[in-house]
Amino acid sequence: MIDVSDDSISATESPLGGTEFVRALRSAAPYVHGHHGKTFVIAFPGEICLRADTDRLLADIALLCRLGVRVVLVHGARPQIEAELAVRGIPSRFEGDLRITDVPSMHAVKAAVGVLRMDIEARLSCSLANTPMAGSRIKVAGGNWVTARPVGVRGGVDHLQTGLVRGVDIAEIRAQLSDERIVLVSPVGYSPTGEAFNLRNADVAEAVATGLGADKLIFVIESEPGTWRMALQAGDAGQLSLTAAEGVLDTELRERNLSPEDRNCVRAGLAAVRAGVRRVHLIGTDGASPLLRELYSRDGCGLMIAADDDYESTRIATIDDVAGIMALIAPMEQAGTLVPRSREQLELDIAAFTVLVRDGTVIACNALVEFPQHGAAELACVAVHPHYRGRDLAAVLLRRARARARDLGYTRLIALTTQTPHWFIEHGFVRGSAADLPPERRATYDPGRNSLVLIDTL
Repeated sequence: MIDVSDDSISATESPLGGTEFVRALRSAAPYVHGHHGKTFVIAFPGEICLRADTDRLLADIALLCRLGVRVVLVHGARPQIEAELAVRGIPSRFEGDLRITDVPSMHAVKAAVGVLRMDIEARLSCSLANTPMAGSRIKVAGGNWVTARPVGVRGGVDHLQTGLVRGVDIAEIRAQLSDERIVLVSPVGYSPTGEAFNLRNADVAEAVATGLGADKLIFVIESEPGTWRMALQAGDAGQLSLTAAEGVLDTELRERNLSPEDRNCVRAGLAAVRAGVRRVHLIGTDGASPLLRELYSRDGCGLMIAADDDYESTRIATIDDVAGIMALIAPMEQAGTLVPRSREQLELDIAAFTVLVRDGTVIACNALVEFPQHGAAELACVAVHPHYRGRDLAAVLLRRARARARDLGYTRLIALTTQTPHWFIEHGFVRGSAADLPPERRATYDPGRNSLVLIDTL
């Protein structure tokens, strides 16, 4: 049974002020647009269904549907099966992470999964007042869409009616999604001979997401992925490329830091990315609506494994980045921190810029102005988005600028600033003067701004 309280999703939060509401709405708008019409497979273990805030999660999932996301839910049932076995006086048997399911145990599995499935359907069908589900009519569909085969004998142990996914009726699931239904899939599969098999929900989620070519596979788990050792490699973006995730996961598994459920989810997620699912998200349950924060904010709150490496990237700017750079530097130009640049000038100089981009948004930039005849380059127009200050992004750009200047054969890196000389000095620059500038840069030096000259010997 799902253990919930009716007031777990009541609207008791303090309302946002006008400015905060508009800011939040604008920041979420690109994700509302980007996720509309996309297919997400969301998997959660049976432990999640025992939590008091399960209604909150299901309400958030219902909201995703109302925002145009096509949702497939895959639930687990391990604790529910354990409880049913205890009632029947049947001992649990495991070999590694896999349950050994004999005939009496399979009867318990069917009972536990059936009750839990009906509870989830009932919760998704409600439309409580003062909740995101108020007035909604969510349609839920299920069926015998997963075929399975027995695990068989492993290490001399017959796993009996514990199974592996053999196939998924993707066409029927797509038809249900097209009819704006939530598709609910249980961890039970069927054979052509009429047998039922107990499956791991992570394996089912992987097979469904891969078959659908889902845009996202999301695992909601009890532990907090942000505390895992592998999360330390993900930076503040919480993102790992497939290559990086595979390397870090090997260490995690050797040290056995992850629970069996977490290991299954990560393994399934990596397999799904290898098979073409672009992004896999692992999120916990702490804080307000982590599912919505992960999907509708730039920084999210979980751990993401991406098929590509460009969720956050530092690269040479292109003409498509001009608007983003202009938006980033405009407040600093208005404050007099940076010299104003016209769009035309920015377009002409765009090849000199490096940008740090997160999920399509320019969050930091700098220009490297070259003076090849004098063996020098100027680090100019360093800007970091206000939401990302204090995270050493300027230092990331400085390291890249130094490396690029050295590769080009320059021996000096110059910076001019009116506001942050100490930052440059802390990073190895020394005070200079206008006389130290290359002649062509000295000709454009504005004494009225009285910018301080800092020099780094490469």
